[in-house]
Formats: sequence, C-alpha cells, structure tokens
Amino acid sequence: MNKIKFLPFVILFSLFCASLSAKADAYTYNFWDEIEKSPDAYRVSHVLYASDLGLDKALKNPSSLFADGNTIYLTDTDNNRIVVMEYTEKKTLEIVKVIDRVNDSPFLEDTRLQSPQDVFVSRDGYIYIADTQNGRVIKTDKDLNVILVIKEPVDKTYEKDKAFLPVKVVADASGRVYILSKNVTKGFLKYEADGTFQGYYGATKVIVTAAQRFWKKIATEAQKARMISFVPTEYSNCYMDREGFIYAVTKNFDEWDLLSGKAAPIRRLNALGDDILIQNGYEYSIGELKWGNAGGISGPSRMSDITLLDNEVYIALDENRGRLFAFDNQGYLLFAFGGKGNVKGNFRSAVSLEHVGKDLFVLDSSSASVTVFTPTEYGNLIFTAEEQFSVGEYDASAETWEKVLKLNGNYDLAYIGLGKSYLRQKKYKEAMDNFKLKRDKRDYSKAFKYYRKEWIERNFTWLAAVIIIIILIPVIVGWVRRIKWEISTL
Repeated sequence: MNKIKFLPFVILFSLFCASLSAKADAYTYNFWDEIEKSPDAYRVSHVLYASDLGLDKALKNPSSLFADGNTIYLTDTDNNRIVVMEYTEKKTLEIVKVIDRVNDSPFLEDTRLQSPQDVFVSRDGYIYIADTQNGRVIKTDKDLNVILVIKEPVDKTYEKDKAFLPVKVVADASGRVYILSKNVTKGFLKYEADGTFQGYYGATKVIVTAAQRFWKKIATEAQKARMISFVPTEYSNCYMDREGFIYAVTKNFDEWDLLSGKAAPIRRLNALGDDILIQNGYEYSIGELKWGNAGGISGPSRMSDITLLDNEVYIALDENRGRLFAFDNQGYLLFAFGGKGNVKGNFRSAVSLEHVGKDLFVLDSSSASVTVFTPTEYGNLIFTAEEQFSVGEYDASAETWEKVLKLNGNYDLAYIGLGKSYLRQKKYKEAMDNFKLKRDKRDYSKAFKYYRKEWIERNFTWLAAVIIIIILIPVIVGWVRRIKWEISTL
C-alpha cells in the first residue's frame, strides 16, 4: 500500500530528472523559415571544470579558447593566467602547463599577465597574448621569450583619452597583427610585423539617412553636441582562416536590419576589409530567424564567437540563447543546436568556441566550464557529403545525401545537395526534380538551362526538319496557288 502511495512521487521525480538531462532539440529552417526538427548533429562528450582538469583553483571569468593542433589555450582572465591543455584520444583535456608570466625582457617592466583575454598561435609557432589590463599585446616564441610588445597606436586617428585594452588578437602568415580593443569603434587595429601601426581594418560602413543629414545641417552647435554620434559597429570576436581571411562577428546592430541584410553579424573580411561572405542560403547568415520572448530571453542571436572547420563549414556561437549555428560555404544553415540553461549541452554564458578536427569546444564563463562536443553519425554524414562534393566526388556525394535522407527525410539541404550532385553528373532532369522539390529557384534555373540545351542537341534533327517544313509550307502553298492561278487564266 505504501508503495502505491509513493508511486506518483516516484513518477514525478523521474520526470524532473529527465527534464534536467534534456537538451535543446537540434533543428534547421526550411524554405518558409519554419523550424524543422532534426537528429542531433553533435552530442556532448564531456563537460570539464577546473577540478576535472587538475587545476589548483577554479576558473574565474574565463574568456577565450584557442586551438593549435591538439593543444588548447584557455585564458583564465580573472586568475591572470593562461591554461595550456592537450586534447587526448579519450576526448578529454589534460593540463600541459599554466602561463601567468612571460620571460624577463628589456621590452617589459612587468612580465606578469594582468587579466589576459585572448591567445593566438601563428603557423610558425609564435604566441600572441592580449594582455588586456596591462594594455599590450605580447608576441613570444614557444618558450615565452618576448619578441615584440605592441601598445596603443601613436597616431592622430587614435583617441588618446581612451585606454588601450586589447581583447582579441590574430596574425596572418606575414606576421601582420590585427587587434580588437575595447572602446575602438573603427574595426581592427592593424600592425605590421615590426609593430608599426598601419591604421584600421574592416570598419563597418556608416549609413546615415537623408533625414539625419538634413537635421544635422540645420542644427545649432549645441544641438549637434547632443546628437548621437554615427560610429561604425565594433566586432566581438574573430577567427583567421588558412587563406588569411578574417571571419568576424558582432553583437552590435539594429535587430530590424537583420532580415533585410543591412546588418551583418557574421562577416568574412578580405585584404581590403570588405565583407565577402557568400550568402546563397534561404536567408542571411544571422542565426535565429524568428525571435520572441521565451524564458526571459528576447531578441535575435548575438554572436560571441566563430570558428571554421577544415571543410569550410563555419560555426557561430550565439551568446543570447546559447546555441551553435553551422553554415556551409554557400551560406546554407546545416543545423543548429544548444540552448540556455545548466544541463549538459546548454550554457549560461557561452563566450568562446573552438575546434579540433570536427570536435567542438564551448567555453561558458558563468559556469567556468568547457563543453566538448563530438559529431554524431548524422553530423558526420552531412560533413562527408559536403566534402565529397567539394573535391568532385559527385556520385559518392549523392549516395551520402541519400543516407542523410534516411535519417532525416525533411532535410532540405540533402535534396539540394542531391540536385547539385546530379547537376555535376549531367543528370539535369533529376537535378531539376530535387531543386523544384525544395524551391531552389537559382539552381533549378541553372539545371533547366542545361537540360534545355541538352534536349535541343538531342532532338536537333527532327526539330530542324519541323522548322524547315514550317518554313516551306507557305512557300509550297504559294507556289500551288500561283500555278492554279496561271492555269485558270489560260
């Protein structure tokens, strides 16, 4: 009897525990901008805290991750240190060393780090540290011998009343350094390899309306002083790819400019600082397409970081809802997953994202943890299909997309991927059928153009005969009529 009494409580407790272990469903968007649920592309492998890593004290306001091969650098900002770890075959992290200072150098009075916020390691092994509170970026060799110290620009374009607080740093193959600094709203600060300041890079173009220009012309000096300054948007994070292009994300924009494309929260910057990100997807690469107010969270995605896999899939981290959005190199959303919360796979304050191979690492500054994600069979199939297509293995790509459809029959990109594979195989009718099914007008038009050309070439003989007959019929009819007329007039 007692067991029966407690049964409802046991059921409720089980449901509660199940809700704690639940995670946000994976999904993508279809042509109509409706959410399509999908199988998980990634699963949680580990959630690691300071104790799991063998650190002597808890992480305190950690701010960024950087991967150099299998070596992971974690900036433990409020503990004034950088934790260096190795990613093992067991899909976990092991401590290699802790950096809290660089070696003695005539370039530095104080070699201790103060609130570092970022680390970057170049291909030739140089380490760049954004030593934020000390107002400097330090370049060292692998043994932490100081090579160069970069401080605030000595330039008339730089506002002297603003503290130089570097928070992000990357460097290209030539040693040019790009720095994001707090309070700087002109894009990246660009330095040559010798530390010479070269100006600003990637600044957002300012758009001022005609009305704003008009009022600024007729306003008094006092009114002008009270007007809001038109300043470019500052970036929140960046990632440099193998070709030297910078993927940059920003959280500062007018949310109603997102769907029109005026605001670009994800950008790929070329050597001139122009955005060259390809946007061929259903919608712009902005993360969440619809936003409301659920669970106290409102507004669009606010990207805090971005990383690029070797297969040119870029993944952006949404700090607002704790989600990850993966896009292919054409701008199509492959999948999204994650969420806000305290359960595995969700985050309270997701601030940094990195990868080793296809495994992902997300740093949560509030919970002071690193979550390791590994791809599922479904995720690996999507990546494989994309990679096969990119190297010209169109038959294999089509076969892989067929496997994806067996796991998720509603996956738009599988049909589009099949269409592209068929198009490359010159199976134009099959390509058209797949593109039409998922309303891919651009690729359908391309396939139709080739199909029409092929059809004309295949049927040219009888088409030519029909055309000749059509041309000759009026001539013959006219000739017959003329003969009849000549006979009748004899």
